[in-house]
Amino acid sequence: MPLNRDGAMTVTAPWTCPTCSTTVSTPYCPQCGERPLRASELTLRGILSQLTQAFTSIDGRLIRSFRYLISRPGFLTVAHLQGQRKAYVGPLPLFLIANALFFAAESLTGGRVFTTPIGSHLHTQPWSPIAESLVSHRLAAIQTTLDAYAPVFDRAVARNARSLIVFMALSFVAAPAIAFYRNRMPLGAHVFFSLHLYAFLLLLFCIATAVPALDLWFGGAGFASDGLDHLISTALLLACGAYLYVATERAYGVTGMNRLFKVVALTVAVASIVLGYRFVLLLITLYTT
Repeated sequence: MPLNRDGAMTVTAPWTCPTCSTTVSTPYCPQCGERPLRASELTLRGILSQLTQAFTSIDGRLIRSFRYLISRPGFLTVAHLQGQRKAYVGPLPLFLIANALFFAAESLTGGRVFTTPIGSHLHTQPWSPIAESLVSHRLAAIQTTLDAYAPVFDRAVARNARSLIVFMALSFVAAPAIAFYRNRMPLGAHVFFSLHLYAFLLLLFCIATAVPALDLWFGGAGFASDGLDHLISTALLLACGAYLYVATERAYGVTGMNRLFKVVALTVAVASIVLGYRFVLLLITLYTT
């Protein structure tokens, strides 16, 4: 195959595509988009150039996506629906990356937003009376004690929280679908909106787990402080409401008082799903360990 001085194939030189076996005379295969390997790509300089290009491309898209996720709520949903896929990370990958960042932050700070230990389920959650009965029956069924079972449960709930969290985001899809049913938008639009919302919330949770850790470092009660916990929860709800207020106008075109009522309803739905997810994790972990 003739190559020019830069190592690129000349336009008129015929070559056989290694992917689809089509013989072509153009720089790229018209069937699959494949191109021949250039001689320069086999050098150390060429390899380093490819690595740099790949890293800066992914890094640039990711930083741009997170920046717009935070500063322009709803923009990524609209961009994705309009077909702007190359410049931004997709909704599901972005959510998974935010999820990885959140659980990394939680591991570093000792946070327990979703990795709720069994002791908290038994004593500090709204469903604690129910949890006491369920745990008591489960311990009797597997013939063990709470002291022996607690470490097993706590490890398993942390694992389940990481692997099942996408279902929390997907369970929210029904809320905007019902709230904006008159918009006649496809289900996928509500899925993308929900994934972007929960990616934003996971970034907020990263900050939320850091605040008690800093409080503890400065001599406060940290995660044991009920007052700080309530303050953080209130701040998270307000931030969520502010995000939804901006995002719903951009993504659904809703305005006026109707917008305010729907934002309040969606914010309540978010809070309910977060609490519900914790309870579901209790049930799943309790009956699988």
